[in-house]
Amino acid sequence: MAILSIGADGIDVKKLEEEIRQTVAQKRAQGQYNDDAVARAERYNLLTMKDDEDFMERYIFCLRQIVPVDTNDFEIVEKRAAFRPLLKLLKKVIWKLLKFYTFRLWSQQNQTNAILLGGIENLNRCHSRDRKALEARVEALEKELAELRKRNP
Repeated sequence: MAILSIGADGIDVKKLEEEIRQTVAQKRAQGQYNDDAVARAERYNLLTMKDDEDFMERYIFCLRQIVPVDTNDFEIVEKRAAFRPLLKLLKKVIWKLLKFYTFRLWSQQNQTNAILLGGIENLNRCHSRDRKALEARVEALEKELAELRKRNP
């Protein structure tokens, strides 16, 4: 059964799939898909995860990457041509006035995120340890059962 199916009236799905394959092959030949990030993304593709442990390890790694909220300044861009310098200056002044409050808010959010991540990591360690202990216990019991069956068929 296909994971994803594409279809609509008037669309030749096979032709569309072939065009996508050709485009990917062409871009690969040009070296556009040889990037390390693409290789990492493919390696950690959720469909390639073999078990829950792989998934949780990758999930926690991703959480570690996104936990900190960026509190750094950002470039202020004004798209409207009329009064651009004045509007940009006004936005900078407003940002400087509000920065103190937003910094405090994001700092608290960073602390909360870090605590939650620590909790998830700790729960994962505990569950992993317990699961391994139970698996070892089941294996020992299965060996014991096999020995008992050998003695008393």
